[in-house]
Amino acid sequence: MSREKYTEEFKKGIVRWCRSSEADKIGGENAQPAESQISFAREGVVHMQVDAIVNAANTSLLGGGGVDGAIHRAAGPELLAECRTLNGCDTGDAKITGAYNLKTTRYIIHTVGPVYSGKAHDAELLASCYERSLDLALEKGCRSIAFPCISTGVYGYTLDEAAPVALKAAVQWLDRHPDTELQIYFCCFKDAELDAYQAVVDVALS
Repeated sequence: MSREKYTEEFKKGIVRWCRSSEADKIGGENAQPAESQISFAREGVVHMQVDAIVNAANTSLLGGGGVDGAIHRAAGPELLAECRTLNGCDTGDAKITGAYNLKTTRYIIHTVGPVYSGKAHDAELLASCYERSLDLALEKGCRSIAFPCISTGVYGYTLDEAAPVALKAAVQWLDRHPDTELQIYFCCFKDAELDAYQAVVDVALS
């Protein structure tokens, strides 16, 4: 996302909603207390104690590599059995299942990110992954949700392009749901992922 696309609304949203994983203010001294907030955790989603975790799945929903494989291994074969009943998932959409053997969460939300092509439609589909996942969390009454970095592995989305799309989608969703209490965690398995999110916040506040 180029600097000129950091609209005033997006900048205000960063200040309003963003916190660090230790609940320190990442948005600066002007950040206001909020029942909902965005935090950054140096942790994989499998280890997060939240109501719902998000799986960066493929269209089959039948497991794969990376975070997808890790979640299926942790949840056990019952997850795969439920996923077989869902008839797959379109890119940019999301579907929800139980968590089974994964005792740190109640639900697993499976979303399919775009394979990066460099076209504008990539960002629309990626943003939709976050928005649809948040919609499902809200429908299930979740108070907390943890996201991995979607599409930044073998699907080829660079972190510096994916991070602002992800944060903007979450900020805009919270702005549309001001009465909702939802803790949103962006999980960073690598330092580079945390750095990418921090860079977005730094640019938005500059």
